[in-house]
Amino acid sequence: MELLKKIAEGDMKAREELINGNLRLVLSVIQKFSGRGENPDDLFQVGCIGLIKAIDNFSLDFGVKFSTYAVPMILGELKRFLRDGSQIRVSRSLRDIAYKAMKAKEKLIGEMNREPTIEEISKEIGVKREEVVIALEAISEPISLYEPVFSDAGDTIYVLDQIGDNNDDTNWLNEIALKDAITNLGDREKRILNLRFFQGKTQVEVAEEIGISQAQVSRLEKGALNKIKSQL
Repeated sequence: MELLKKIAEGDMKAREELINGNLRLVLSVIQKFSGRGENPDDLFQVGCIGLIKAIDNFSLDFGVKFSTYAVPMILGELKRFLRDGSQIRVSRSLRDIAYKAMKAKEKLIGEMNREPTIEEISKEIGVKREEVVIALEAISEPISLYEPVFSDAGDTIYVLDQIGDNNDDTNWLNEIALKDAITNLGDREKRILNLRFFQGKTQVEVAEEIGISQAQVSRLEKGALNKIKSQL
């Protein structure tokens, strides 16, 4: 706090000392992003930018610890870097709308003590509802189809298992010799494959129709497909 007082008076040496004294704080924050395959040196440099911004914008009147203010600033700088450097490019206008929407959301939560609706957010920032939805979706991180969403006794269900397929023309099961391949399958296995790959239903929908759990549907489906593959 003494250094911050000196910085407020224009002491650049105190500013440099405070930066160097908080490099471990930057290191602790960038550890949250260690599994993304990014260069650690790049993340550290970006984190330092966030730290410097926090120092330059902090006020003793805030009434909070410096670290309490600095950590969100460092996180924000890292998230912007990862978002702007991602392979999926989002236009500046969409990012601006998304930023305004998120700020409005925080404000409305404080005023209403509940999660605001998209309509309330769009009204707050004066942007059409559709534009707010598109902007928020544009900055959300993509998820892998093979991201596990549930595991029961070793039977893992992935995002891919939750997705139906209504496009029969492109379904790979239509292109193989099914008649011979499914002859040896049980009735329930045949029904699951029919519902999943010809009617385009999700595993949840199949489970409800047959009266078993989704984990069982997943296990039976994978087993049936393995039998077919071994016969082809």
